[in-house]
Amino acid sequence: MSMFCFQCQETAGNKGCTIRGVCGKTEDVAKLQDLLIYTLKGISSIVRKSRIDVSAISALSHQVLSSLFMTITNANFDASAISAQIRKMLALRDELRESTGAEDLEDAAMFSVNSLDDMLEKADSIGVLSTGNEDMRSLREMIIYGLKGMAAYAEHAGNIGREDHSVMTFIYEALAATLDDSLSVDDLVALTLRTGEHGVKAMALLDSANTSRYGNPEITKVDIGVRGNPAILISGHDLTDLEQLLEQTAGTGVDIYTHGEMLPAHYYPAFRKYENFVGNYGNSWWKQVGEFESFGGPVLFTTNCIVPPKSEEVRTRIFTTGASGYPGCPHIVAGPNGRKDFSSIIEMAKQLPAPQEIETGSIIGGFAHNQVLALADKIVEAVSSGKIRKFFVMAGCDGRMRSREYYTEFAEKLPADTVILTAGCAKYRYIKSNLGSIGDIPRVLDAGQCNDSYSLAVIAMKLKEVFGLSDINELPIAFNIAWYEQKAVIVLLALLYLGVKNIHLGPTLPGFLSPNVAKVLIERFGIAGIGTAEDDIDLFLS
Repeated sequence: MSMFCFQCQETAGNKGCTIRGVCGKTEDVAKLQDLLIYTLKGISSIVRKSRIDVSAISALSHQVLSSLFMTITNANFDASAISAQIRKMLALRDELRESTGAEDLEDAAMFSVNSLDDMLEKADSIGVLSTGNEDMRSLREMIIYGLKGMAAYAEHAGNIGREDHSVMTFIYEALAATLDDSLSVDDLVALTLRTGEHGVKAMALLDSANTSRYGNPEITKVDIGVRGNPAILISGHDLTDLEQLLEQTAGTGVDIYTHGEMLPAHYYPAFRKYENFVGNYGNSWWKQVGEFESFGGPVLFTTNCIVPPKSEEVRTRIFTTGASGYPGCPHIVAGPNGRKDFSSIIEMAKQLPAPQEIETGSIIGGFAHNQVLALADKIVEAVSSGKIRKFFVMAGCDGRMRSREYYTEFAEKLPADTVILTAGCAKYRYIKSNLGSIGDIPRVLDAGQCNDSYSLAVIAMKLKEVFGLSDINELPIAFNIAWYEQKAVIVLLALLYLGVKNIHLGPTLPGFLSPNVAKVLIERFGIAGIGTAEDDIDLFLS
């Protein structure tokens, strides 16, 4: 077996990719990602056993977060960038060992490599399958995938200057725990729920960071057509990259369009002052292969999700930054003050034609918790009067599988007295459908990125309070969530920690769940898969 990876929903046969990732990553990239994670486990062992105060190692922690983020599905395909990060982390590990006297720790903290071949050889012995017990492997990997999602949120918040040392302390603790063979299955189940607890903290941290800097999202109509100017397409999730790009393109005659998960940036008031911030182009991540061709201008990836381009011409127009990377594409690094120079992208845009129009119309969003709670009186009245029978949380990820047409069908077949709460790119399956409204309340309320799933939890908790209920599961809210990558994993664990039960997860249950671990989730939390749209609607409304 040349590689093994089962961290995403599209993993081959829902069992594991063993030759090449369905995402497009190569055997070498998969192995290097495994080794990078293993390196972080060793560093975490030193931090834990030496009882290091996390507040004293902020620079190291930033690199740990970046390293975790690099291994998220579709973030970084560049073997040279990942191997360079491994070398950087090993150097930081050695500095930490020297400063703490931690010379006697296990292999995870002590190994060394001198070449790429050394790295690949080491990776063969420490990959996912090195944990022989299937249930222990399942729980360890679920924790690690939750940490990857948590790291993404924490890094975005850190880019705005917000940190929570308790979140970082837990990340070190949990990474080190995945090396501890003395822990039982019950211990790891408890650690999984604690991962959800700290996921809530990380999401709250990012929400506070974003709203303090850019304002609370507001109801906004986003144009999906085009203007006749040269343009740059920005994808991913990082709002600080968008902010710097808008600052540097102001007055240049170059328009900025969002793609995929960047759409919700339009909902923040702070970005409206930029006249060249004109709309959203295209759909969710997996349609980028064709949409990047018709766009015609440069594309900036701030994070995942990258699809390996089929056209060399498209590849020459792709730039990456942050945790993202693709072989042969220019990577823009921040300077000492955190500033990034986007002049090369801007100059390319000026030399290329304006985007081709692929659709017209608009998308309405901006229903994060602050905005929805401002409508609380109308919502309570609509529920009390029977105008709204039920809310459906349909947050999460989109993907390429034909089975995901289920979510479009589900949304379109929901009765007219139901409302969809959404966040993440799963919304592209139905947000452009004309599903109407209930009075002044649209039937699709988009809270934003997958990063903004915290808003949906806040809304649910507040409605529980407004209706005077003792249990969140007594609310007229059902959860039918689509997942793809590791940020969806931490959202799921966060919901479980908050006590939400009977979540339906699809289009398949995670391949990393062993039968016994899946049984625990089903029996303890009511986790279920999906059926047909009609049967599931009947079940949810019964």
